[in-house]
Amino acid sequence: MNAERIQEVDNEIAGSDKQVVMFALEWCEFCWAVVKVLDEYEVPYRIINLDSGDYVEGNRGREMRLALNEKTTWITLPQIYINSEFVGGCIDIFDECKDGKLQAHLKASDINFNSSVSTDALTFLPSWLHPR
Repeated sequence: MNAERIQEVDNEIAGSDKQVVMFALEWCEFCWAVVKVLDEYEVPYRIINLDSGDYVEGNRGREMRLALNEKTTWITLPQIYINSEFVGGCIDIFDECKDGKLQAHLKASDINFNSSVSTDALTFLPSWLHPR
């Protein structure tokens, strides 16, 4: 494993100017859905698109995905962190939205968000998915 990429992932998680950090792919519909929910709730976040041009040289994006896999054992994206704590992916965030755990986590982390939102996060999932 590339120690430089592991350190880079750790730095991105811990040193972000936003307390919510999401590792994502630009083309991923599940990543888009999470962005829509975070925007709906007006949650400040930082997105790191590992397939963007910034991560192509030297296969940096792939190496960072491998580093994330080593940290979480997850191979899928998005991977979302709140105050450096891994909270999961798309469906995890949506389930926490539905039961109020996400809002409680944001409050406990002193992260401002629009608490008046009552939209069902699952409506942001791609339309080709079967209803849950």
